[in-house]
Amino acid sequence: MGPSVLPAWLQPRYRKNVYLFIYYLIQFCGHSWILANMTVRFFSFGKDSMVDTFYAIGLVMRVCQSISLLELLHIYIGIESNQLFPRFLQLTERVIILFGVITSQEEVQEKYVVCVLFIFWNLLDMVRYTYSMLSVIGTSYAVLTWLSQTLWMTIYPLCVLAEAFTIYQSLPYFESFGTNSTMLPFDISTYFPYVLKLYLMMLFIGMYFTYSHLYTERKDILRRVFSVKQKKM
Repeated sequence: MGPSVLPAWLQPRYRKNVYLFIYYLIQFCGHSWILANMTVRFFSFGKDSMVDTFYAIGLVMRVCQSISLLELLHIYIGIESNQLFPRFLQLTERVIILFGVITSQEEVQEKYVVCVLFIFWNLLDMVRYTYSMLSVIGTSYAVLTWLSQTLWMTIYPLCVLAEAFTIYQSLPYFESFGTNSTMLPFDISTYFPYVLKLYLMMLFIGMYFTYSHLYTERKDILRRVFSVKQKKM
């Protein structure tokens, strides 16, 4: 008797693809809901909707960003082919801004820049997760590939600027209320506004590194996709 062949649904590659598809689908649905909710609210209430954006979609935003930390595990165990450090920088960037700055300081949540920042984040993620979801099942559209590899070139720097402005607007509140400033053992204190100012400088250094990585990745992906397309013609 020859070696037994496992059914397709029991093969590791199949299970990995199913898991990734479900993960990308959940993220796509979450970010699509956030963007749709913000759009409907803006057309219904105008600029007033921007003030309470965080109260309307903050919970779903936090859930989506928390789940996205799984991507570091995906890369580490090899089920995603991205590089670990650039993705770590991107996720850390968002976690610090969302949880460390916006969530922890209620006065910041009402700023217009929070609404703008959420729009940028969700635009990028909606396109990225759509592309990733279809890639897992072997479906590729040249237009979607080009969009996913090009949209970030404009939106990502705007994200970093919005993040920096969010930090800048939050500093007076952290200085006044002392939020997240703690006393450590051996009489060492952490003054959170100083931490944010230091991070503000690091934010632009990280942007340069991430942008360079994404641009190199973009060239490789587009060259591979469009070269395959030309061969088929």
